[in-house]
Amino acid sequence: MSERILGGLLLFISIAGIWIARSFEAPFSYEPVGPRAFPMLILALLGISAIALILEKKSDTTWAPPPVMKRIGVLFVIILIYAWLFDKLGFVLATALMVIPIARFFSATWKQAVAGGVGLGVGLFILFDRLLDVALPTGLWLNNILG
Repeated sequence: MSERILGGLLLFISIAGIWIARSFEAPFSYEPVGPRAFPMLILALLGISAIALILEKKSDTTWAPPPVMKRIGVLFVIILIYAWLFDKLGFVLATALMVIPIARFFSATWKQAVAGGVGLGVGLFILFDRLLDVALPTGLWLNNILG
């Protein structure tokens, strides 16, 4: 029953969020997609997941064991630090610094973690900022390099 209550709450949040996100407009056009596409996509996925949670036939709730809950907490803290550093360090460096501990967390070697972090940071920056024209923060250090 608690899954249905949570699903109903999440469905309400997603509908309210989509309603609010409909009015998002940029004061000037800085990217072709606009500021409302990403929140609406995430909220729509949340709504679909909430409906699946409501319709699920499972009756017993089982919690993850404490070591798994600890891992989830550590991942949550890493994502919070990433969000805090995103504007300060820029997308490339913040993404690389986020991917490295997460990759190590999932048993990657240091070489794989660093290669993955740098590759994702640079690759996603090129994809989004240069090819898709989605403005990403470069950070003060990359502003000096790119000019």
